[in-house]
Amino acid sequence: MGIKLIKISVVYFMIGVCIGLYMSMVHDYSLSPVHVHINLLGWTALTLAGLIYHLFPAVSSTKLAKAHFWLHNVGLPLMMIGLFFLILGNEGVVPVIAAGGVVTTVGVLLFGINVLKELKAE
Repeated sequence: MGIKLIKISVVYFMIGVCIGLYMSMVHDYSLSPVHVHINLLGWTALTLAGLIYHLFPAVSSTKLAKAHFWLHNVGLPLMMIGLFFLILGNEGVVPVIAAGGVVTTVGVLLFGINVLKELKAE
């Protein structure tokens, strides 16, 4: 699971960098919230989670780890796609953003609980 998360995080990184390049090229930084969240919650957080899961297999083999994986990777795209459309002026996507944010947050909290519960000195 750790390697999968690291590979997924690289996809988020590429998307985030492309959004950043696009904003720089057109001198329109309205997508900054999408850029920042994709880089922080997609690239950085998932890379670190992937490294933890890879280095500590006992942490990655739990139901909490599987729940974290799916909640994070369903919630974050929902939140980012919704935020993208909100920036374009579609107010109707606010519930999608909120749902994605809650799902992502629950996933991150499960990750934290899992690490605190399962990570032990050898």
